[in-house]
Amino acid sequence: MAYEDLSKKIIAGVGGKDNVVSVVHCTTRLRFKLKDEKKAHDDELKNTDGIVTVVKSAGQYQVVIGNEVADVYDTLIKVGGFSDGGQVADDYVDKSNMSIADKFIDIVSGIFTPFLGALASAGMIKGLVAACASLGILSKASGAYQILYAIGDSIFYFLPIMIAVNAAKKFKVELFTAMGIAAAMLYPAIVAISSSKTTLMTIFKGTFLQSDVHTTFFGIPVIMMNYSSTVIPIILAVWFAGYVQKWVKSWVPAVVRTFLVPFFTLLIVVPITFIVIGPVATWLGDLLAAVTNGAYNLSPILAAILMGAFWQVFVIFGVHWGFVAVFFANLAAYGFDKLLVLSSAASFAQIGVVLAILLQTKNEKTKGLAFPAFLSGIFGVTEPAIYGVTLPRKKPFIISCIASALATIIIALGNVKLYMMGGMGIFLYPAAINPKTGIDKSFYFLIAATIVAFILGFVLQMLFGKDAVDAQDQEHIANDVQVAANEAKEIKKNAAVVKPSVDYNKPTTLVSPLNGELIPLSEVKDEVFSTKAMGDGAAIRPSEGVLRAPANGHVVLVFPTGHAIGMHTDDGAEVLMHIGMDTVNLNGKGFETLVKKDQVVKAGDPLVKFDIEAIKKAGYDVTTPIVITNTKNYHKVSLAKQGLVHVGDNVLDLD
Repeated sequence: MAYEDLSKKIIAGVGGKDNVVSVVHCTTRLRFKLKDEKKAHDDELKNTDGIVTVVKSAGQYQVVIGNEVADVYDTLIKVGGFSDGGQVADDYVDKSNMSIADKFIDIVSGIFTPFLGALASAGMIKGLVAACASLGILSKASGAYQILYAIGDSIFYFLPIMIAVNAAKKFKVELFTAMGIAAAMLYPAIVAISSSKTTLMTIFKGTFLQSDVHTTFFGIPVIMMNYSSTVIPIILAVWFAGYVQKWVKSWVPAVVRTFLVPFFTLLIVVPITFIVIGPVATWLGDLLAAVTNGAYNLSPILAAILMGAFWQVFVIFGVHWGFVAVFFANLAAYGFDKLLVLSSAASFAQIGVVLAILLQTKNEKTKGLAFPAFLSGIFGVTEPAIYGVTLPRKKPFIISCIASALATIIIALGNVKLYMMGGMGIFLYPAAINPKTGIDKSFYFLIAATIVAFILGFVLQMLFGKDAVDAQDQEHIANDVQVAANEAKEIKKNAAVVKPSVDYNKPTTLVSPLNGELIPLSEVKDEVFSTKAMGDGAAIRPSEGVLRAPANGHVVLVFPTGHAIGMHTDDGAEVLMHIGMDTVNLNGKGFETLVKKDQVVKAGDPLVKFDIEAIKKAGYDVTTPIVITNTKNYHKVSLAKQGLVHVGDNVLDLD
């Protein structure tokens, strides 16, 4: 893929560099924030090779690329000259029309997207190490276990620091100040206080907020929580720091701001975080965890069906980030989560459907999309499958949702839990391994659910979805037949020829209008021509981009896009020459018409110049049919020769 050309098209498609506020990327998408989304050209981007589709959600203009998004992003940053990695402060974004839910999703996605890959990788490492210990491959007392487990667990333990980095960008807080706040929350002596056996007092006694106080700050009781692996406390702390920092800047002299602004910000924010923000945020997280788990426990089967059926819809609209916040709340409160795991069957249902489509379709382009989508779906990257294969055909997408919903019931029945953030697809398995007890029965329920999802998706698509696979192609063929019929009708309308009184025209011969390879019309990869619905003839795979007259006559049709020319020869043959397949979609790009309607021409006169390489690069076949639209006026139309031909060679005998 030419990333530079694609990047230029994307920048132009979103309304130009000046319309871009910021751009980041996730696993498959470029996530733009635009000044004015109305300036973006949605249809143009969707029809660009290298782009799967465009999605607008949560204040973001998302361009779905697929597996190569990281490479495209790096090139786009360079081509567009976007500074600071494509990110800018959020106050440049107009959020006046964003709902509270959209703002929440925007914050969560903005904070987690940049390091989600590292987080998932750490979860996989942690899960695999736990599995090795459970299977007796590694001893927990060994140095290898300790080091490998540290690789996986350290990112989760120091998660507040990683969150602080991205939260600082969201809330316009000086980066190292935000990191300092998080570091204080994880300072070993502070962590030790939270687990101290010495209790000074107990507050909120008798309520669900009952907490032991182990220390004070100038006489003020401090409810010291354990902030390792937490999410909400540091987000709220950095958000608060944004206001404090702004206030401090308003009165600190510019000459000493470099050190006095972080000085006062840290002195104010850190104690207030320990005294107020941290405990309140922890309680809010516990409440969120209790509510979601309560809803789940009310009917695990119903929760499984809903999550399994609608997870892919959540992904399409980007609202799945809300479940990420719930996941971390559950992780902090209980050490596991039972909600996000209900999404795991969706990707397997998708690839089951895609594999079936791969076997069912006769369209080479669909096969070219389906195979890489199937491979990426195995590893949990389902956007290429959703946007490129199933969603455009509607019924296969619905089938994948049904298969996912049914298979997810197995996850609920097995009481499957996630103990850490993992990847999707097969990379999710390690996250379901209990780091303390290792592989248990619930892990096998997860394996079973994903296998069932795959099989159900495949079988249901094979049984009920086949009619939707190439339906678009059939519609396209019907449209082409209509276009071709209109072309033929137009030729006849403009021919202005007096038909001879005899039933058949006199025999004649047409010469080659192109240099290239002559092939039978039946070998053209377009049913409109190969079935001879418009008439008999031949086709040429051109080696030179100049179309010439095949006989003496006059031009009766010049398509505005330049891709087709109609002639009436002096011997009475009506000839349509159609350069390439579906090239009408190029809207004239790559074509230069050299003649006008009613112009008299001689055999060999140039009619159209066309750029073969540009047409091929745009994804179109340049095979050029030469069709005798009044075939019924001849006993037989046959090829004079096959193989390589040059302009002027006899190619068609009309008897």
